[in-house]
Amino acid sequence: MGIIIDLDVMLAKKKTSSKELAAAVGITPQNLSILKTGKAKAIRFTTLDAICRTLDCQPGDILRYEADESH
Repeated sequence: MGIIIDLDVMLAKKKTSSKELAAAVGITPQNLSILKTGKAKAIRFTTLDAICRTLDCQPGDILRYEADESH
C-alpha cells in the first residue's frame, strides 16, 4: 500500500472541517482534498508543519506506512 494519509481521522478528532484546515494552512481546498484522498505524490515539509501546528498533532498522526503484501 505504501504511505497512508489519515488526515480525515485527525480532522474528525479535532472537529475541524477540510475547508477550515485549508484556510488555516494556506492551501486550496482542492489540494487538501488531493492530500486527503491519498492521490498526492508528495507533501512539502512546510505544509506538513502547518497542518501539524493547526491540528496540534505529530506527522505520524497523519502519515503512516503499510507494506505492500506483494513485496
